[in-house]
Amino acid sequence: MNGVSTVSETLIPGIELVHRGKVRDVYKVTNEQYLLVATDRISAFDCILPTPIERKGELLTQLSAFWFKKLRGINENHLITADMSEMSAEFQVPELRGRSMLVRRTRVFPVECVVRGYLEGSGWKDYQATGAVCGHKLPAGLKQCDKLPEPIFTPATKATTGHDENITESQFSEIVSSFAVGVDGKHLAKYLREASLTLYKTASEFAATRGIIIADTKFEFGLDEDFNLLLIDEVLTPDSSRFWSAESYEPGHAQASFDKQFVREYLETLDWNKQPPAPPLPQEIAAATTRRYLEAFRLLTGKGLAED
Repeated sequence: MNGVSTVSETLIPGIELVHRGKVRDVYKVTNEQYLLVATDRISAFDCILPTPIERKGELLTQLSAFWFKKLRGINENHLITADMSEMSAEFQVPELRGRSMLVRRTRVFPVECVVRGYLEGSGWKDYQATGAVCGHKLPAGLKQCDKLPEPIFTPATKATTGHDENITESQFSEIVSSFAVGVDGKHLAKYLREASLTLYKTASEFAATRGIIIADTKFEFGLDEDFNLLLIDEVLTPDSSRFWSAESYEPGHAQASFDKQFVREYLETLDWNKQPPAPPLPQEIAAATTRRYLEAFRLLTGKGLAED
C-alpha cells in the first residue's frame, strides 16, 4: 500500500497516557481535553492481533470526523478538531498525523448503544434459537441478513476485559441511572435509546445513497462536566459497524462486507481457541482488509483517504 508505515503504539513525550485500549491511545491534554490517537491495531474476539492494518487508524479517525459533522444536528459530540494544524506544537509529529482527534473529556457510560437494522451476527443466532433478538420478538420465517421490520435497540455492557454482553432495556436503564447520579436516569436512558435509533436511521438513509447498507452499529455516549450528553469515541466506522454492499446484497447467507468481519471469518478457519495470544494475519488478509476499509471510506465520503 504505497509503502505507508503502520503505527501500532504511540508515545507523546511530556503528555500523560491515561489509557491504551484495543485500538486507541488516550492522552490527557488538560483537565477538560483529551487526545484520542487511533492506531493500526485491530482486535477480533476481544483479542488484539499482532498484525496491524495499514492506514486503519487514519481511516477510523477521518470517517468518525465525517460522521460527527454530519450528525451534529441530532446530538452534540465530543470532537473539537481532527485537523492537526489546529493542535498545539507537541502533537505535530508524523505518526500522529491523520489519526488524532482533540476531544472534550467526558465520563463515559459503561454501556454500548447497539442498533440493528438487519438480522446477522449474534442477533441471527439469537433469532434462530428463540425467535427474538435481545427480547425483541420478530416475525417467523426471517432469513439470515434479512432487513428487520424496524431497527431495534439492543444495548450491551461495555466490558473492560472479556466479552461485552447483551442486556435488556430495563438493565440498561438501571445502569444509566446508577451512573448518572443527579440526573433523571430513566429519562436519560429513554433519550439515549431514541437518539441511537435516530442516529442509525439518519446515517443508514445517507449510506444507502452511497451504495452501502449499515446492517448494525454501536454508539457510545458520555457526560461532560456540565452534564451535557455527548456522542463520543468512534462513529459508524468499519470497526463499530457492519457495512455491506447494497449492489450485491442478497439475504439468506452471510454478506460480503467492508468491515472487520472479513478478519473474523479468516480467524474462524484456524485452529485457535479465541484466547490470547492471537495468531498473526497473512499479509494478503491484512492488505485485503485495508482495501475494504478504504473502499468504505471512499463510498461514504465521496473521496479517497488523503495521503500525508
